[in-house]
Amino acid sequence: MPFTSVAGARIYWKLEGSEGASPLILLNSIGTDMDLWEPLLPALRQHFLLLRIDTRGHGASPAEPGDFAMALLARDVLAVAHDAGIGRFAVAGVSLGGMIAMELALRRPEQVRALALVCTSATMDAGSWDDRIAKVRGQGMAAIVDLAMGRFLSAQTQEGDPALYETIARGLLSMDPQGYAGCGAAIRDMDLAGRISAIRCPTLIVTGTRDSSTPFEGHGEQLLARIPGASHLAIAAAHLAPLEAPDALAAALIPFLEC
Repeated sequence: MPFTSVAGARIYWKLEGSEGASPLILLNSIGTDMDLWEPLLPALRQHFLLLRIDTRGHGASPAEPGDFAMALLARDVLAVAHDAGIGRFAVAGVSLGGMIAMELALRRPEQVRALALVCTSATMDAGSWDDRIAKVRGQGMAAIVDLAMGRFLSAQTQEGDPALYETIARGLLSMDPQGYAGCGAAIRDMDLAGRISAIRCPTLIVTGTRDSSTPFEGHGEQLLARIPGASHLAIAAAHLAPLEAPDALAAALIPFLEC
């Protein structure tokens, strides 16, 4: 299995698709792993060379405990891209993944060709994240699973696909609390809002009409207003849009990121 060692972590990644296709990096949300993108892979593989990454402290990417920073998470992605032989790429990220994608575009504009920011934001309530981090570090993942799952998936999906709900909940409960808390600190401390006006690559902002965590109001609208030339698409989904609306999301990402 491919791993990249960087700054106290071993980052797990997978490269798949045609070597001649345009590279696309897929980044997961906090509390999930690279399998978040699984429903879109059959469609995306036909158009891109896909690099999926388990974010530091998530999935198969073990990491030393501590508070992580968005710059560190971006450096992880760049180190993996280097090891995978990818120089210039597009990035699609959900939630935390979208935040890392913005950090990448700001730090390495010469490498980031396009962004797809899915159910994400440039600013979150620091106090609520501080509380969540303390709960996870003190009581484990069970302390926040109900809160997270209520935002991850809509009531329609929870009722209509209980197997999916149980799969995501089990993954959340089994993850390393320190990894979740470390990435939570990166969200709490991020300083993207005042910087994203410097992003110059084509950017698509995707919001979920059922997303209570990063809805268009107060989150997507801020990205749209501040990132020059950004476009917006709303889809019927809660926070984990790749699971709730894979067809609609793939249909939006492919033509935008191929350009």
